[in-house]
Amino acid sequence: MTNNPQQELKDLQPENEFFIGFDSDGCVFDTMEIKQKECFCPNLIKYYGLQNVSKYARETWEFVNLYSKTRGINRFLAVIEAIKLLGERPEVKARGTEMPDITPLIKWTETESKLGNPTLAEYVKTADSKTMDMIYEWSLEVNRTVEGMVFGIAPFPFVTDTLKKIQGKADALVVSQTPVEALEREWKENNIDSFVRVIAGQEYGTKTEHLALAAKGKYADDKILMIGDAPGDLKAARKNDIMFYPINPGHEEKSWERFYKEALDKFFEGSYAGDYEKKLVEQFNNYLPELPPWK
Repeated sequence: MTNNPQQELKDLQPENEFFIGFDSDGCVFDTMEIKQKECFCPNLIKYYGLQNVSKYARETWEFVNLYSKTRGINRFLAVIEAIKLLGERPEVKARGTEMPDITPLIKWTETESKLGNPTLAEYVKTADSKTMDMIYEWSLEVNRTVEGMVFGIAPFPFVTDTLKKIQGKADALVVSQTPVEALEREWKENNIDSFVRVIAGQEYGTKTEHLALAAKGKYADDKILMIGDAPGDLKAARKNDIMFYPINPGHEEKSWERFYKEALDKFFEGSYAGDYEKKLVEQFNNYLPELPPWK
């Protein structure tokens, strides 16, 4: 990663006719469950003093980050959504547990697009906010926990085959809201980092920005594809008017097999857009609910 990550994406020039963006957590790697359940949530309970309602905090965090339309959102936006939902729960109110004031965090996320530790570190130097100091410490501890917990996880079947198949035809980019350090470690550990031009994480901005800076206007719109497992990936594709291929949560292996054996050829042949993509996206949209089960 350079000192100006977004400039790195702007400077990318096509080497092939096609472009494919790959989300990482939950899409290329089966890392969503272990990261959210073993790294993010325990630290949220610890740093936010939610021990009294840990059962409900865990259920809420997992809904926001794994089992709903907000699956895969940036960690700081996830804290906002989870605290809001948790505070509304009657079980939590009955126990008299007060939710932390996240107003400073909300304001920061509304004015900063590169929602990552580097920008947060600069912000807390002058913000004089205990709330933001704590969220920064939480985020650092999450990264430390991930580094010590998440390793030895191979890509889903057919991912490496896919990366090899697109060589010489499509430029590839990792499009993720995971910190770059973790992404680089996971891709290098599995010897697949050489298949992508850049590994773009949260420090590079939003997924929408990744695609806009790296691909939009450099390739024909019908030759740009985003692959992801979360509604946010679909949203990023649609905001850029490009195509989307879904990796369905819980059915990742079948999704990758279908992409490798069928959808990728359609993309290269120019027959992916239209009814074929529409059917896949309709199926994908039915996998995750908007409302939590307790509502």
